[in-house]
Amino acid sequence: MTYLRWTIRILGVALVLATLHYNLPRHEVVRIVGVETQRMDFGLNRFFYADAAGGTAEAPTRDVRLIETMTPAGRERVFRNQDTGWGWPPYFKFGSANLQARARDLTSSADDPQYLVVTYYGWRNELISTFPNMVRLRIAEGPEERVLPWAAGTTLVILAILAFGVWRFWVRLRDNWLAPHLARLGAATEPARARLRAVWRRLTGGDGT
Repeated sequence: MTYLRWTIRILGVALVLATLHYNLPRHEVVRIVGVETQRMDFGLNRFFYADAAGGTAEAPTRDVRLIETMTPAGRERVFRNQDTGWGWPPYFKFGSANLQARARDLTSSADDPQYLVVTYYGWRNELISTFPNMVRLRIAEGPEERVLPWAAGTTLVILAILAFGVWRFWVRLRDNWLAPHLARLGAATEPARARLRAVWRRLTGGDGT
């Protein structure tokens, strides 16, 4: 039973961390090498694509805007460019067409690179064909620029404060209300449980405890 409880706790923590890692904003310095719109089929990856209203993709196939980039180290990074609308995660992104035009205008070559800082969320998974969603971009100061994750850090601090508040509320509720009520309930039902144990002993000849 102890192993089961710890397994559930570990899985719960892993789920929370994965959810935060997927949804919180991250940054990367890249240069854009291509912009395209690709017709995509949705299967196992349906959950990771928003529809026009910001919900889960419903159509079996749909055009998806893609922005192809390269990092200063020469590693390819492909982003999708989709509105989140009023849905989840709450980036309230409505201008994907404008972002696509901006990305196309900032396309550059390796000989004359124009480095950009992109803000995105999500994961790249080649097996089920998912791409992180680019939220915004701006011109970088250079290929070595580093961006402090202020938004992600602030969100984590707020969530930690909320989680601590919920935990303290639960502890007080358990100690001041739940535990006394359970104790009174146990005392009130003890005679009935004692009679049941006595009946069980007579029927089975056992202890009944």
